[in-house]
Amino acid sequence: MSPDRSGPVVELRVWGVDRVLPALGRMAVGPRAVRRLPGLRFAKLLGTGSARTFTPRDADPRHWALLTVWEDAAAAAAGADARPLRSWRDASHEELRVTMTPLSSRGLWSGVEPFGPGPFQAPHDGRGDDPDAGSAAPVASITRARLRPTRAPSFWRAVPPVVADLTGTPGLRLALGVGEAPIGLQGTFSLWDSTEALTRFAHGSAAHRAAVRRTEPARWYAEELFARLAVRDVVGTYEGRTP
Repeated sequence: MSPDRSGPVVELRVWGVDRVLPALGRMAVGPRAVRRLPGLRFAKLLGTGSARTFTPRDADPRHWALLTVWEDAAAAAAGADARPLRSWRDASHEELRVTMTPLSSRGLWSGVEPFGPGPFQAPHDGRGDDPDAGSAAPVASITRARLRPTRAPSFWRAVPPVVADLTGTPGLRLALGVGEAPIGLQGTFSLWDSTEALTRFAHGSAAHRAAVRRTEPARWYAEELFARLAVRDVVGTYEGRTP
């Protein structure tokens, strides 16, 4: 990531672990320690899963994630060596780190706008001299929702067709379920080759369009967030490969 790119730095780290119980312990005590890190705007320790059904069947106890939003690149670099992050790294057999900057965000996460109120400044408009800029550059999508308990069964029934379309979409590098809890607090992280690939899924998938149309009348969510981010760097592996 170039040092001259200003604005908040968003990082998603995913750790692969062999021992589940110590990971659960770090999940219990880690949030408070992480929140004390200098230059940190927002942080969530998250469980991960396959995002096939958004039920506990998806849960992957061997992979855990941390989403952080830093004031700037200097704070992110300092935070990488902080003890809470080192404890995960030292206990993991692999780590994936995706570094991003926000492009757009709508909604709330735990009552706040995690990436700031905007407007967001795109790193480049695609017409400059940056070879990785523009609509052909990789992008990420983050969604998060707090389900209404009485509406959850209807939501779960709507998920499988969307996931079937998602997994077959060209340009998808990685899709994960993420959330603070296996039921009710759920979301997705997806990594794409380009804005075109993400848009192709969002507007080209009949199942996804149908689910979006149903969101408001079905009242699935008590709280929701949709964000799109420019991907600046991808380092490390998830399940043995770099997406």
